[in-house]
Amino acid sequence: MEEGEKRLKQEDCNEDKLGAGILTLTNRRLAFDKTQSRIMDFSKRFGDTIVDVPLNDVNKSWKEGRLIKKVCFTAKTKEGEQTYKFGVFNTKDWLKNIENAIEEHKNQ
Repeated sequence: MEEGEKRLKQEDCNEDKLGAGILTLTNRRLAFDKTQSRIMDFSKRFGDTIVDVPLNDVNKSWKEGRLIKKVCFTAKTKEGEQTYKFGVFNTKDWLKNIENAIEEHKNQ
């Protein structure tokens, strides 16, 4: 993390296309780090950061699903506009935190 950057929320999750990893929300960005785990010894290793989106590049955020709930956002990337869908435990709280972080980032 950069100087002055604060972690607001972090959780193990699964993204529809990218697989298992850790979703992190800071006061400046949303990041998704790929993880690898082994059941035999309950170890988990961090992999590469696959998604690293500044909050000012997030166009839209929402939640979806009835049984399998997901928090989603669309963001501008180098490859164009991308949509990400993360399976997290408390989608309502994640959505509120993302929207609040975006608003606070805009007001700075």
